[in-house]
Amino acid sequence: MTDHALLGPWVRRFLIDYLVQERNLSINTQRSYRDMLALLLPYVGDHLKKSVDRLTVEDLSVDLVRQFLADLEARRRCIAATRNQRLGGLHALARFIGQNSPEHIAWCTQIRLIPFKKAAHPGITYLEKPEMDAILASPDRHTALGRRDYVLLLFLYNSGARASEAAEVRVSAIDWYAQCVRITGKGNKRRACPLWPNTLDELQFLVANRAPEQRLFLNRNGQPLTRFGIHTLVERYASRACAQSPSLASKRVSPHVIRHTAATHLLRSGADINTVRAWLGHVSLATTNLYAETDLATKARALAMCAPAAEGASNKSWRQQPDLLAFLRGL
Repeated sequence: MTDHALLGPWVRRFLIDYLVQERNLSINTQRSYRDMLALLLPYVGDHLKKSVDRLTVEDLSVDLVRQFLADLEARRRCIAATRNQRLGGLHALARFIGQNSPEHIAWCTQIRLIPFKKAAHPGITYLEKPEMDAILASPDRHTALGRRDYVLLLFLYNSGARASEAAEVRVSAIDWYAQCVRITGKGNKRRACPLWPNTLDELQFLVANRAPEQRLFLNRNGQPLTRFGIHTLVERYASRACAQSPSLASKRVSPHVIRHTAATHLLRSGADINTVRAWLGHVSLATTNLYAETDLATKARALAMCAPAAEGASNKSWRQQPDLLAFLRGL
């Protein structure tokens, strides 16, 4: 059997040469594709009673892929969005093999014809201002760790950063003069987020005497906090804040919920939707529009602007209005 027929060499080229060198995709995308293959290959090997290293491209049949996707939902209890994410990675692998191996074009077409499942878009969860304030008040700021935790929570709320983004921020990313932080987001896209004076003061205390190349948030051992550590920290303080704000008990609070909260509160404060898009690092404005659609306060404000004039209000026809050209010249 030639290496050309074996699946293993194609997987290695896909993960190392294609994703990293050719596409320069983010580390999170690389890990997502890696995790998909780490689930798929043992599944196929178990069903065919073959070693993973001996699997061929043709062994990855459409029927087995469909069974794998069904298994994700049934046994691993993955939602449709996760199933579609795994399938997207498989489509990318099939496209890569098809582009570089003409004899596998028919196989590539069959794999890429497996459709994505229609998934309902869940409503965005965000926190009201008193709930966010309760979480910020939870850390014991009289201790070094408690103050670090407070600064991290404040940073997440101020910047709207994802957990993975916050974990990667270095001391040098803080621009003390411009009062902002430079964040590297999905697809290595960079953005600058303004920081409140209070956030800057707390960060200045946190990073005192630290080297510019060090990560901003460190654990008790002086090692960088991971995104999983940030998730755990947020969940712990959200649970603790339930005593002060009982409504938090019905919400599953995560760093991404704080990100949604930052966006929603920015819109409520009157920030332009495009400003919020740039603040969060969204590529598409449609993604940011979800916050305006979800927030009832924003909807109510828009509705009030469209309300009909009250009885007795001026009802002049346009012909009785000042001359249009005179109006334009006066602007």
